[in-house]
Amino acid sequence: MNRHATAVWNGTLTEGSGTLDTQSGAFAQQPYSFKGRFQDEAGKSGTNPEELIAAAHAGCFAMQLSHFLAENGTPAEELKAEAVVTYGPATGGGFEITESALKLTGKVAGIDEATFRELADKAKAGCPVSKALGAIKVTLDAKLA
Repeated sequence: MNRHATAVWNGTLTEGSGTLDTQSGAFAQQPYSFKGRFQDEAGKSGTNPEELIAAAHAGCFAMQLSHFLAENGTPAEELKAEAVVTYGPATGGGFEITESALKLTGKVAGIDEATFRELADKAKAGCPVSKALGAIKVTLDAKLA
């Protein structure tokens, strides 16, 4: 199976801008820019690649964990997963992504904290996006609601 997205960029790095489109249509002509990626700490001036990686990681992890919980006989009522992708200047120039920190709160009846944590760790290691992010540090803070 393949998934695709298209990025169109016009102009220089700092003065240019672009748009992103996804196969699903969730993004259609979604703007992104240097300002939105490197200067706007609030993140309100458009999307950026790091934000999209964070969304992919949180979504993939939550789906993987829901599978493991169901297999355990303790399906989740709700899993709230957040991923914070950290990036900044790289040694030798440019920028790099250094970490994706997952934060999870789960509403799961009939499970103890240790089993929940064990399955969450298994999902962190097993979700395809975590595997793709193997070059960076991936952390997890998981708790039951």
